[in-house]
Amino acid sequence: MAKKNAPRIGAHVPTSGGMAKRSIEYAQTIKAEAIQVFASSPRTWAQAKPNPAADDAFIAKAKELDIETYVHAPFLINLGSPTVATYENSLASTSYSLKRGREIGALGVVIHTGSAVDQDYEKKAWQQIKKGVMPILEKITDDDPWLLLEPTAGQGQSLVKKLDDLIKYFDCLEWHPKLGVCMDTCHVFAAGHDIKKKGGMTETVDLLVKLVKTERIKLIHVNDSMDVCGALKDRHQNLGKGEIGKAAFDEMMQHPQLQSTAMILETPGEEPEHGSEVAMLKSFRDK
Repeated sequence: MAKKNAPRIGAHVPTSGGMAKRSIEYAQTIKAEAIQVFASSPRTWAQAKPNPAADDAFIAKAKELDIETYVHAPFLINLGSPTVATYENSLASTSYSLKRGREIGALGVVIHTGSAVDQDYEKKAWQQIKKGVMPILEKITDDDPWLLLEPTAGQGQSLVKKLDDLIKYFDCLEWHPKLGVCMDTCHVFAAGHDIKKKGGMTETVDLLVKLVKTERIKLIHVNDSMDVCGALKDRHQNLGKGEIGKAAFDEMMQHPQLQSTAMILETPGEEPEHGSEVAMLKSFRDK
């Protein structure tokens, strides 16, 4: 049972074998209070046919065990792409991911903030994002999942290179009331936010709160980094075994503005590694 008024802790879990079985069993093994799943293939545009009975079984088990669910949309999504087919597929996949999130009772659907690919295309990228995504957001009801923007590691022509750039996205999408943020600790570190230094994690979370307010910070991807701060490389590492280090995650768990924010591991490994990391984060939270 998750603690009240404290961040829920869990991990991205596999779905092979069925969410009602494999995903839930994985969550129980690692003692997760929240999980993230792929509701469709993360590396293709394929949209699986619905299976209401399987969805209902998953929802029932998650509710019984008091486990919150989040969906990660396919990695292929790039709403700022200059390639027409990629843009159109990205819109369709975003809409489908929100639909699947609703069908499995998810609280949020995570999409990467993407790239304009070509530096000369950025103005058009924002225009097409507004044109394509606003109609999707306008269909979201109060009972639907939040659409959560996840800034990437700042490489290339990323539309969100550092957290400050989130303002551009929110302005573009008119600060829609169901638009939120998923912050990835490896990504922000790679982009140049020094969360490793003492007080750095607090400083970075404070900045995010200032930019978008606490109520929009719905999810944190908790990952260490294989690379140094500012490397612009998205390579996750297990907690305490990378360049960020355990102290930063201890600091994060104490932040008063994150006490209603779910924490999801996307680190290497499976049950043994994730089980020990969930326990580590709980020890930081509960001390």
